[in-house]
Amino acid sequence: MGGGIPAYLQLMRMKNVLLASITVPLGAQFATGDTWATEQLPEVISQILAVIFFIGAGNSMNDLKDVEIDRDAHPDRPLASGSITLDNARRFVYVLWTLSVTCVLIGAYFLHADGKSPIELIAIYATAVTLMTTYDHGPTLKNTGLKGNISISIMVGAVILYGASSVGNLWTPLVWWTAALVFFANLAREIIKDCQDMEADEGNRTTLPMTYGLVKSRMLAYVIVMAALVCLYIPYWKGPFEFNQLIFQTPAILMLITLNRELAEGRDYQAASKIRIAMLLGLIGFIVPMQL
Repeated sequence: MGGGIPAYLQLMRMKNVLLASITVPLGAQFATGDTWATEQLPEVISQILAVIFFIGAGNSMNDLKDVEIDRDAHPDRPLASGSITLDNARRFVYVLWTLSVTCVLIGAYFLHADGKSPIELIAIYATAVTLMTTYDHGPTLKNTGLKGNISISIMVGAVILYGASSVGNLWTPLVWWTAALVFFANLAREIIKDCQDMEADEGNRTTLPMTYGLVKSRMLAYVIVMAALVCLYIPYWKGPFEFNQLIFQTPAILMLITLNRELAEGRDYQAASKIRIAMLLGLIGFIVPMQL
């Protein structure tokens, strides 16, 4: 395939891919504690790879779909700049999907060999594939504004659930609160990104800012951020953490509650970046008390 390795890594959007893949071992950690690292490491590694290839394929498909938009909005993207041809990008997507499905089947085999059910793992993956397909193809939820934002955010939040299912322990409450945190934070971020790209999306998508305006959309995004904060708080109220351990979430909380400044000033790029950092800090804030 033509194009250098850096171009293909950029096509996969490795920053997003790596951030998402980190949540697989986090999901395993929230589900079982540290035991996964010694008892089920192969299962978790196989699903980290499955997620890397899955999200890389999805991001590449997204760029294939949006190549004309990106020539104006993001001309430095590999397809928009011509550093990777469309045919080579399609071949790359096929390779990524093949690798991802193979890793899922390996993980399912490991779970079955350990006497655990692989059904949850396969079900979550199949749901994510369905959402990914309908997002860019099918009814093209990406073009429907809030429905598309919700769809992609479910996929992002589901990675935590997927990590828990990779060790056969999906039903731990902390796993679900963490997934909800990631879902709401990403949903707010998607709405803000639509505010940022409103002019470039004109004529191609019908997004929330186009329908209700920038001010109302940013206000809704901030309300959704507050929902993420509630999910951040509940594990310290209901357990498994002690309430005084909420101090470990101080950086994430401060970043989220001060987000209104960027939104009020229309600095959408900075706001979206701030949410991504706060999301990562929130996950770290859950990990630290587990080690104490």
